[in-house]
Order: sequence, then C-alpha cells, then structure tokens
Amino acid sequence: MTAKIAPVLTVDGPSGSGKGTISRLVARSLEWRFLDSGALYRAVGLAASWADADFSDHLALAKYAADTKVRFEDRGLDDPAVFVNGVEASAELRTETCAAAASAIAAIPGVRAALVDKQRAFRKQPGLVADGRDMGTVIFPDAGLKIFLTASAEERAHRRYKQLKQKGLTVRLADLLEEIHARDTRDAGRRVAPLKPAGDAVLLDSTSVPVADVVTEVLKLARQRFHLASR
Repeated sequence: MTAKIAPVLTVDGPSGSGKGTISRLVARSLEWRFLDSGALYRAVGLAASWADADFSDHLALAKYAADTKVRFEDRGLDDPAVFVNGVEASAELRTETCAAAASAIAAIPGVRAALVDKQRAFRKQPGLVADGRDMGTVIFPDAGLKIFLTASAEERAHRRYKQLKQKGLTVRLADLLEEIHARDTRDAGRRVAPLKPAGDAVLLDSTSVPVADVVTEVLKLARQRFHLASR
C-alpha cells in the first residue's frame, strides 16, 4: 500500500515580513510539523565561520551544507531551540551577522542543492508548514497552499528594530533599513531560486496588520484548501 503524501503549506517572503512567526503559529494551530528553512542556511554559515572557512570557496561551503547537522527542539511558545553539529546555537543564529552570511551563501548553487533533500525530509504526516524564500517555487512546488507574505521595507525595519531592542542590543533603525533593502535586492536578483511568489501563491501584505489577523486568514485558507475541520 502506497503511503499518503503529507500535505504542505508554504510561507515565503522577504526578511521581516513576519513569515517565521506566522508559520510557527499556523503550524501549532494545525498541529503540523514546522520547517524554518532560513535556520538551515544560517546554521551552514555558522558552522563554516566556526571553522574559519573561506567564504569565497563555494565548493567548501557546499560541503559544509551537506555535512552540517541541524536539529530543532520545540520549546512551546518560544522559538524552537536549534542545535548545530550538536551545539545549542539558537541565539547566535538570530544575529544580523549570521543572517547576512546566510543570505550570501544562499546565492551559491552548490549550497542550495545540498540543502534540498534536508528540507524535503521535513515533509511528514500529519502535514508541514514550511517557511522560507523558495519553499513554494523550488522545494515544495506541489504544495497544496502557497502563501507569499510581504510588508513594506519600513515596516520590516521597525519590526526588526523592536526585536533587537527587546533583546538589549544597540541598533540604528537607518542601518536596519539599509540592510533590508540590500538583502531584498540580493535575494530577488540571485541567479538560483530568486525570491519571488509562485505563480499560484496567495499574496498577503502584513503591513500594519496584527499578527493574529494574518494567522486567522492563513488558517482559513488552509482549512478550505486541505478540507480541515475547525478546532
């Protein structure tokens, strides 16, 4: 008897659009598995930096992508703990430096190819909510529901500023806005898997929209598309 393929809901979008928070809350409500694909890229960049790797050596970075072991551990309402090669590295993975490194190595074809199977391995019953930048276009093109979540660059910079200030970090809003513009340009312009909505994606703009309202809309779409009962 052939095993039933697990359903997938993808949430793609630029940095700061809220896709991570929305995806986690939707996955928790549906009681589905959750994939933070960005954490995989950050983990590769972190493992390479721990080894003082040459970031211009694309072959070496592709090998780090293939060899790096990443494990997620659920922590209830908090972000999941992330272990990189057995080391708990959740806080380090969330730094702007690590995020910038991830964005840079994500443009390397060998790195992306090495992580494809790792990402697809998260597809298990009862279902998967996958958060990233190419989930609906490359990793899960057959996903039953694809969301492309965005927000204005200014809104995204304000969100990141608030997050970092709450963590006690000293940041400048102008610097964050500049970084977001640079990352948007890099992610949209890369040759392999550029950031763009899938042709059949539902576009949602979260600018000035409360998180709870966006989650409600995504859950409504999911229950319609996957014929799920309301909880």
